[in-house]
Amino acid sequence: MVQTKEKLSTDVAASGVTAASTSTARTRAPGRRLASPLSGRAPQIDAQVAPRASRRRQSGHFLLHYFEMCAPMCVGFAVGDLIYFWVAGLFGYSEPFRQLPELSVMVVTFTMTAPMTAWMLFRGMPRRPTAEMSAVMPILAIGLLVLGWLAIVPKGNLALLEHGLMMPAMLVPMFFRLDLYTGRAGHTGRHTVRGKGER
Repeated sequence: MVQTKEKLSTDVAASGVTAASTSTARTRAPGRRLASPLSGRAPQIDAQVAPRASRRRQSGHFLLHYFEMCAPMCVGFAVGDLIYFWVAGLFGYSEPFRQLPELSVMVVTFTMTAPMTAWMLFRGMPRRPTAEMSAVMPILAIGLLVLGWLAIVPKGNLALLEHGLMMPAMLVPMFFRLDLYTGRAGHTGRHTVRGKGER
């Protein structure tokens, strides 16, 4: 009887140790998470924070594209105006914007559009959006010339107006291609992978 009782007590102790180790292993098993009062809120917090961060990245991507296109345009017309005024002075025109309004608009259009287009192609932008952006300044120039010919706007102010309106005008095609200019279309720069239908 004594031996039987000792054996029973030993078996009970062993089963208790086994149960404790099993429960500990289950608690600490890899890939399993302990229940937490915050576990139900985590997906809601992620769902609220992720879209805001995404919008910030898209806005930053849009502004970076805008700056990258404005910068070469500004450099282009700054250098182009200096050369144009110097050449015009050689031919006796001290105020070419006022004295040669049509030619001035054409020169300003070229000096702003050419460097921007070259930079977009260098950065690997698709050809169609590049062509759309490059068409903005000629369209703006034609509109200003029509206003000048109709005497709605003084011809001497046309070139200066084009300088001032170039940046707002560039936003128009950008808003029509938000997927591209915000980065949602996957454009990453010079080494962009273009789709089958994109040229």
